[in-house]
Amino acid sequence: MDNPVEEIKRKLDVVEYIGSFITLKKNGRNFKAICPFHSEKTPSFVISPERQIWHCFGACNDGGDVVKFLMKWENITFIEALKELARKTGVTLKSFSFEDKIWKKRERFFNMNLLAAEFFAYLLLKEKFAGKAMDYLVTRGIKPATVKRFQLGYAPQSWDSLKLFLKKKKYADEEMLENGLLVKSDRGSFYDRFRGRLMFPIKDSRGFIIGFSGRNLDNKSKEAKYINTPETPTYHKRETLYGIDLAKESIKKENNVYVVEGEFDMITPYQSGFTNFVAVKGTALTNEQLLLLKRYTEKVTLTLDADSAGEESTKRGIEEAERLELEVRIVRLEIGKDPDEAVRTDISGFKKALSKSTPIYDFLIESAQRKFPEETSFAKKKIADEVLPFIERITNPIVKSHYVKKIADILGVSEESIESMLMTIRRKDKQLKSFKPKTQPLSKEDRQLMIEKYLLSYIFQSDDPFAVGNRIFSHLESQDFLLPAHQKIIETFLDAKKKGGNFFLNTFAGKLTPELRQSFDELYLFASVGQPLEDENINRLSNEIKRYSIKREIKQLLSEQETEKKKQRLVFLNQSLKEVEKTLPS
Repeated sequence: MDNPVEEIKRKLDVVEYIGSFITLKKNGRNFKAICPFHSEKTPSFVISPERQIWHCFGACNDGGDVVKFLMKWENITFIEALKELARKTGVTLKSFSFEDKIWKKRERFFNMNLLAAEFFAYLLLKEKFAGKAMDYLVTRGIKPATVKRFQLGYAPQSWDSLKLFLKKKKYADEEMLENGLLVKSDRGSFYDRFRGRLMFPIKDSRGFIIGFSGRNLDNKSKEAKYINTPETPTYHKRETLYGIDLAKESIKKENNVYVVEGEFDMITPYQSGFTNFVAVKGTALTNEQLLLLKRYTEKVTLTLDADSAGEESTKRGIEEAERLELEVRIVRLEIGKDPDEAVRTDISGFKKALSKSTPIYDFLIESAQRKFPEETSFAKKKIADEVLPFIERITNPIVKSHYVKKIADILGVSEESIESMLMTIRRKDKQLKSFKPKTQPLSKEDRQLMIEKYLLSYIFQSDDPFAVGNRIFSHLESQDFLLPAHQKIIETFLDAKKKGGNFFLNTFAGKLTPELRQSFDELYLFASVGQPLEDENINRLSNEIKRYSIKREIKQLLSEQETEKKKQRLVFLNQSLKEVEKTLPS
């Protein structure tokens, strides 16, 4: 049987597959995109249909094939991605074995969580002592079908019931502790983390249970209202959105997501047909959560609690959303303190509120006006102090200009006055940033590596690599290049050129060792992120490489013992250096 990875790659075109997740634009023989894995404004994500690879030349500096893309997209291991793509393409993995310790551990933890969820769900539905939890769900208007859909459960008021259950399933105490299901006492004994609580399994976008949230049913208890799974190998709070597994397709379809604060604020609307809702675990939206949402939509509508905490969490999410160029809107609920209560109180009123969502900056202005309603110069100053720092961060000039005019009209001042205040804010921000360590300019070695990569990438991306290679290697040799990997790739290229015939990209890549092939793939895509080279630039970059090479050799010779041969070589190199430097700008 063929290697299943290669079989999957043959069946899945990298451009078509990645294009189903993000927007791609043709760029010569390759495709470019804004990288989906970090914030950026200039596209640094490049895909090659010929090589069936991708690479991010921005903050990620990562790349690979369709398997690697899915691994990074879903934050999963190699074997998880392989299994998912095998299902998609119909490739069998039966005779394929791969040792993936990270995946085995994650799979074991996923299965442990699934067993725990089934244990809690069984108790909720079957045991009389869970009656309090079921009664509570009835008072919240949660239907039996919804209980099953969300796999809600009950953790009994016991110190070790879950622990004993999972022990029978061959899980050790230390594993359960690491997975967040147990707590270790000061005396070294283990006990259940969740006790006497209504249980909400938390799932990732693929539907795997990664953790739990447990609600206290005793309002008189001094214990926390909610207890959540701590950070584990599978659960990371900053990356988690409750309900994303159920909502993601609806979010895509509606091109909008409603973000709420609690489990019931997601469950109750979902039960009533509002299916593009997710809940944050905590108060403020994180960059990781926004990046996750950006996979499915460009529009985020915050439907947070109608209190000061909800308003503050809204403000904290604005800067991250602005950086990702997401359209952010706000729903202000006039009935009920949160979406759960609003749906149960007046569903038509809730629907109407959703339809009247407000752009985020209008919301901030209205909030400030409510906070400082007086028609005094002091109140106007306070409104400006609250709103202008957010207006200053708007990146789109048209949107920014609109809000400068709006706030000027509200405050009864000129637009020039607002612009002057924004300039002051910008100046203060710059002063603060000036205290941060400045980015160091590129070292000579780093610059040479960049030139090498760009020049070699230009050769291999050209229509006739052998013809371009003739021009460049008429006065350059493989030893002139700094990296051994580049030298070996050049030697393989020059050897292929000697043999004659046409250049075929994949045939050439196939001649390289696996380690060199990885370097070659990154090298090949490098020129796609810069400006196209012109003839004079090719010559200049070639001469820069020659200058660096000559200087390196001179430095090496000067450290060696004096000989006649060395003197002659130094004379020759110094003369060569002068000739090369004449061709370069001073």
